[in-house]
Amino acid sequence: MHGPASPGWLLVALCAATGAYCLLRMRSSVEEQRRTAGGEALMGFGMAAMAVPAAVFTPPPWAWPLYSAVFAGAALHALWAARTSTHHLHHLVGAGAMVYMAVVMASSPGHHGGAGVPVVTGVLLLYFAGYVLLAGARLIPVTAGGGTVGWGDRPELARACRLSMGIAMVAMLLTL
Repeated sequence: MHGPASPGWLLVALCAATGAYCLLRMRSSVEEQRRTAGGEALMGFGMAAMAVPAAVFTPPPWAWPLYSAVFAGAALHALWAARTSTHHLHHLVGAGAMVYMAVVMASSPGHHGGAGVPVVTGVLLLYFAGYVLLAGARLIPVTAGGGTVGWGDRPELARACRLSMGIAMVAMLLTL
């Protein structure tokens, strides 16, 4: 990502921690939650890799087309999964945003700001800013159910992870 190193490393840490927790959620006994967690883990780790400050590591030229291909595949998977759950439409938008950012980064290595298509970047920023507000509001009323709940089945942590990934996406889009 373009921009200062300190916020970049904070984004890397946030996204990697979110991806790691999503891997834990993949151990859930609920099949739909496992599938959702897998897509979110891919997104978290992909965002962490993309957020590494350019001053520290400049990916080789082949990395951006690889990112694009991986997230285009994730977008197709999310589109297929959206037949059964509308939540996957958000994954579709997120994967599409990752493809967009990878294409922008490939076309403007080393440039700071103004590299993306302003309308596309603006629409994605509006979407993810709205998602962050909605995810934050949804986080407030969550209460744990009775009984023992495993780490993979904690709805408040899953929602907090989605909120943090939304915030990270807004930050990454702002630096394009």
